[in-house]
Amino acid sequence: MRIEDTMYPNTCQKKVELSFGIFYFFEKFIISEINEGEHFDWDKVLQITNIAFQHYKKGFKVAYISNRVNSYSMEPQTWIKFKKNDLNFIVAAAIIIYAEISLEIATLEKSFTTNSIKRCFSIEEAVSWVHNLREFKVKSTKN
Repeated sequence: MRIEDTMYPNTCQKKVELSFGIFYFFEKFIISEINEGEHFDWDKVLQITNIAFQHYKKGFKVAYISNRVNSYSMEPQTWIKFKKNDLNFIVAAAIIIYAEISLEIATLEKSFTTNSIKRCFSIEEAVSWVHNLREFKVKSTKN
């Protein structure tokens, strides 16, 4: 299911359409829908990273949700490059799976990062998981 077919566009802070996909920026997460047949490489990741740095406040932390409604390729080592380049603003990722092959690819990607990666079967499951991440829980202080 595409994001546009859900309630989520109403709460989106920013929608960015690029030649290789659509990206939705929310308070605590970014959702991507990469175009059919694309190769989502490091240069494209850097384009989105630059947009994120412009959109969010300094020191921001977000989760990344990959809504895999289309078939595309990606370099699993991208997660390693994130750490290597000190781009640690993504605290966790969710991959929404619609096909068996996507499940296998998501499992492979999970082995390339120390970040938590959740394999989900719906947008709602992914968003709910993100909202419950300990990284986003407000810590109460005793007075």
